Amino acid sequence: MRCSYCYNGDIVFSTGERTLEETLIFLQTRSGLLDGVVLSGGEATMFSGLPEFCRKIKTLGFKIKLDTNGTNPNMLKALMDEELLDYVALDYKAPIPKFYEITKNRNFSYFEESLDLLLKADIDIEVRTTLHSDLLSEHDISFIANDLEVRGYEGIYYVQEFVRDVATIGEIENPKSDFNRNKVLSTLAIEYR
Repeated sequence: MRCSYCYNGDIVFSTGERTLEETLIFLQTRSGLLDGVVLSGGEATMFSGLPEFCRKIKTLGFKIKLDTNGTNPNMLKALMDEELLDYVALDYKAPIPKFYEITKNRNFSYFEESLDLLLKADIDIEVRTTLHSDLLSEHDISFIANDLEVRGYEGIYYVQEFVRDVATIGEIENPKSDFNRNKVLSTLAIEYR
């Protein structure tokens, strides 16, 4: 994906500086000091060696949280089948009519498959959306919340308001449009952060 508000350009464009081996060596020095590891991105599930990396993290005694955009349901299923994940945060980027506009990706059906997989699984999850009010409206957030509710999501839906404090992939500025939380129509629990 190429969301204009993304601030992880070095990860998205694979210009990171640590190897997997260096990361594992670092984690060994944190064994007993940290409880868990967050795998994020870009999109961590695009890495074909992710299951093996997770197995190695688990042998060090860490829990694993995965931040995902849901576009690789096969990898997500493989990780869950091996019980390698303890928590998943799923980014619901936009309702289907705006999905490509926001993400520059046409795989909404993969996202839906991942969402449905997670809702059926015995794993702790959260669903969240980054809100840039020039890109998403109260109607869009209502749509997402209602879609989650219809699918059976019972957790808190987190809406993270975009604030530009670092460079982003799209060099997008802070929103100019106001967002009125009172216009969001849903009975799902929504927390703005």
